[in-house]
Amino acid sequence: MTVFLYVTDTLADWEIAFLTAELYSKRFFADKRTDCKIVKTGMTDEPVTTMGGMKIIPDCTVDDIVLKDGDMLVLPGADTWLSPVHDRILEIADKRIQAELPVAAICGATAGLARTGALNRRKHTSNDVSFLKQTVPSYTGEPLYVQDSAVSDRNLVTASGQAPLLFAYEILKLLHVFRPDTLEAWKNLYLTNEPVYFYRLMQSLSVQQ
Repeated sequence: MTVFLYVTDTLADWEIAFLTAELYSKRFFADKRTDCKIVKTGMTDEPVTTMGGMKIIPDCTVDDIVLKDGDMLVLPGADTWLSPVHDRILEIADKRIQAELPVAAICGATAGLARTGALNRRKHTSNDVSFLKQTVPSYTGEPLYVQDSAVSDRNLVTASGQAPLLFAYEILKLLHVFRPDTLEAWKNLYLTNEPVYFYRLMQSLSVQQ
């Protein structure tokens, strides 16, 4: 399984932090032998600069990626999603959404998907429904808008930029790399900071061994 992470200038660092840390470290995976890799995908092979000033070197370009059915395409937020420069990756994302194959978008990337019409056909969320209506005049998906931090519908995950944890949670749930009890304890630990969930998380791992 490969997670293709689209990287672009002004990428919002925090929106992918929970996800990339867990996928790369595999520390809570049900089976650490699971073949799971992150491939950073850019418009070109030139380094990009995140909103936090971090330099990321793409592993490949959009034109090079070959997504299998079980792979995940992740679109992080950035300040440039209304630019036509992202049309190629949005075309790929829209085709996968139509085929009900895994795609995840957060914050500004949801506006990018709205440009393709994808959000007119799936339950979804974003920073706010007014954000989508104002930024994308062609958006008509308001009846399918869910007032929640993160939403998953038929392999499409969408989230508000204020919900990186729940964004990661929904993606991890789709990928089936954590045991269900591990995933719930992990989510609740970071949401509440209650020690009880740390012990539940550790217990879930001991059951796996």
